[in-house]
Amino acid sequence: MPGPGEPLWLPEDRWWALALLEVEAAACRDCGHPAGETTAPEAEYAYDAHVVRCHGCAAGARRMAAVQEDGTRPEGLQVSIYRKDGTS
Repeated sequence: MPGPGEPLWLPEDRWWALALLEVEAAACRDCGHPAGETTAPEAEYAYDAHVVRCHGCAAGARRMAAVQEDGTRPEGLQVSIYRKDGTS
């Protein structure tokens, strides 16, 4: 923790933060890989994917489906996902 009068961000910290923003801005919003690479025509078959199930997201999807089955419109609804055992 910086002391009184000390900067919260050092020059190197700012550099790293700006570099991260640049990388994130250049990434595909869906897969996270550099969009300049993933959208190049020669990259059409250069990637593969694995399917995994996030059990937290699955619980949220089940809850949302149940809400919709009850006739509730989904617009604006947000799902808060938590562990049943109380851990984070």
